[in-house]
Amino acid sequence: MVRSFMSFQAKRELLVQVAPRYREAGHKYKCIILDEFVATTGYARKYAIRLLKSPVSPPTPTLRLRERRYCIDVQEALAAAWAAANYICAKRLVPFLPELVAALERHGHTVLEKSLRDQLLTVSPATADRLLRPYRQRDSPRGISTTRPGVLLKHQVPVRTFADWTETQPGFMEADLVAHCGCRAEGAFLYSLVATDVATGWTECLPLLYRTQEAVIQAFEHLRYLLPIPLLGIDTDNGSEFLNAALIAYCDREKITFTRGRAYKKNDQCFVEQKNGSIVRQLVGYDRFEGEEAYCQMNELYRAVRLYINFFQPSMKLLSRRQYGSRIHRTYDEAQTPFQRLLITGRLDDKKAGRLKATYVALDPVELLRQLEALQDALWRHSVVDAPIIPTGSDSYALPAVPATVSFNSSVGWHAATGGDENHGRELIVSPQLSSQRKYRRVSRPMVPHTWRTRSDPFETVWDEITHWLIECPEMTAKSVLYRLQKQYPGQFPKNQLRTLQRRVKEWRAHALLEFDNLWLSEDSLSGQVLPHPLRASVDYNGLALPIGAAGTKV
Repeated sequence: MVRSFMSFQAKRELLVQVAPRYREAGHKYKCIILDEFVATTGYARKYAIRLLKSPVSPPTPTLRLRERRYCIDVQEALAAAWAAANYICAKRLVPFLPELVAALERHGHTVLEKSLRDQLLTVSPATADRLLRPYRQRDSPRGISTTRPGVLLKHQVPVRTFADWTETQPGFMEADLVAHCGCRAEGAFLYSLVATDVATGWTECLPLLYRTQEAVIQAFEHLRYLLPIPLLGIDTDNGSEFLNAALIAYCDREKITFTRGRAYKKNDQCFVEQKNGSIVRQLVGYDRFEGEEAYCQMNELYRAVRLYINFFQPSMKLLSRRQYGSRIHRTYDEAQTPFQRLLITGRLDDKKAGRLKATYVALDPVELLRQLEALQDALWRHSVVDAPIIPTGSDSYALPAVPATVSFNSSVGWHAATGGDENHGRELIVSPQLSSQRKYRRVSRPMVPHTWRTRSDPFETVWDEITHWLIECPEMTAKSVLYRLQKQYPGQFPKNQLRTLQRRVKEWRAHALLEFDNLWLSEDSLSGQVLPHPLRASVDYNGLALPIGAAGTKV
């Protein structure tokens, strides 16, 4: 018997087309039609003859009337667990339901009868999708790619494709930058460095104030501190923020394997590209963010995100992929969280494993999700509304001050902070920076470092003033600085000096990288503490600072 990969509906549609021709044809052509029909559908010959001779009606959907197995209480309990898991797909949710329901019951968010609980834990992924269908809402915005190729050092970094990832040892990570530029890739804006462990799916997100090689190296230093496992290797795209001599030297010095994907082949970085959408775009969004206040607020959001994603977001890993004709059959393992996968590997010592387990037991997924929502509201108040790009005075370069920096207390004012105020959700309008997108050009480099100057520095007399501007507003671009200089010193600084100023600003940032308040690294729950420290968000409703709860803890 010939095996067919056609669906039942497709076979019935083919039968509707072939049967009239079969009945009207002579004996010779009937044999030809029958042979083709049998070869296509895989039916037995006698069964195919009966189908072709019988009256044929157009295919209609099959309706199976049967008694409802899962009551409305099971559907509501499933929807509550789905919401606590941040609306993940059913194939990831169902294997994680025993752990998730136990966590919800442990923290008092739900109380299920034994019969109801047993029913909930027997739901299949297909049935869960059907029960959750009324609750689903879809939205698919798109972002802007700001990756610029770094072509000078490609030959020094080996290529690794998606088929080359065979490591089972945790520590080899894919990394990528996500631009928070809104609808226009102009001026200065924030970036997110996303790093995903290939073996376990453990994901870390770190904000960057600007995209330079020094900022990327500093972010990797923070990443190594946050990871519960040693960083053994990184795989990036071909952007100039990664393919540079400084990062290559850093990886050589720290004994980190450095590889890259192929140009214009996003599938080579499929692990981190998936996290860009499911974590950064879903939780941060597509708005434009600028300035130090937005940077610090995004930092606070990612502190909560790392706990929620790594402890309460299960994922599936592809085990095998086989192709049968035009069909592709993929086999996945059971959905597990990065925390569970990390424990299974056995690469953690007893001290780290015990600390992770204690953190997991202390975390409350519902309170942590509410914490994320409050931090999202606080971050979105720093989003920049697009406006015409026109020269402005010095007062438009600084973001408004953060209204309040408070520790969260979930037992006080959660309802008021999320829905109890009619001004909730109002937008903060900030003038955009006056700058154009930075262009990287391939320039010839001398064999000897060029340390001498052939002409006088045009910015020597005003460099102290420029430095003061950059310290006050670190996200300013060189073009913004030149606008201000032209306004304050008419006729002294022409436009053709922009490239010189860009070099000076780049050198200043390389040697004086701004030191932000990074005490959260030493306070992080995975770096020695059992219970998470309070997160901070700028929340201001009608001039009142509302405290909102600590991540995953009850005060």
